[in-house]
Amino acid sequence: MNISFETEYNQKSMTAMARALRKTVRKKKSHRSHIYGGLVIALALLLSCWSVDSGFSIKLEMRTIINAIIIAILIVVLIWEDAINGCFARRRLLPGTEKTRVVFKESEFVSSTDIGTSTFYYDKIEIIAESTDYFVFIFSISHAQVYDKKNISGVTLQEFRDFMEQVTGKYIVKV
Repeated sequence: MNISFETEYNQKSMTAMARALRKTVRKKKSHRSHIYGGLVIALALLLSCWSVDSGFSIKLEMRTIINAIIIAILIVVLIWEDAINGCFARRRLLPGTEKTRVVFKESEFVSSTDIGTSTFYYDKIEIIAESTDYFVFIFSISHAQVYDKKNISGVTLQEFRDFMEQVTGKYIVKV
């Protein structure tokens, strides 16, 4: 069997990887963060509208402007969380690892970049996630690999899904 992928680790792929991590192994932590962020936004809105001398009213004061800035920042972070995490992850990539070619074999898969070759074993994969454009192999809470579906060769996407489920014994999670 000759299955291979070529993937470029760009902003889109890193965002997909961050989203897969958030929706699988980081799900509980992410949910708590969203609740906490929502509470902080609600509190900031309440503080913006409350005045000791007049109760609920909106006045253009420095406190109101600071609260509005905090609210805007929190909303941006909550909405674009995956893109922000993907951007930070992309900045941590080693030079020469931006493009990878992976060849899947029966008992292992081999990843080649400009700086070297690494061998990975299927039993180390914790979760296999699939988005519309990528497959994501999650190894731990902070380690994953992404594979671009449009650059697969050797088999169809369904044959690859079947192969991965067979060799890992895990089902593919849609994210």
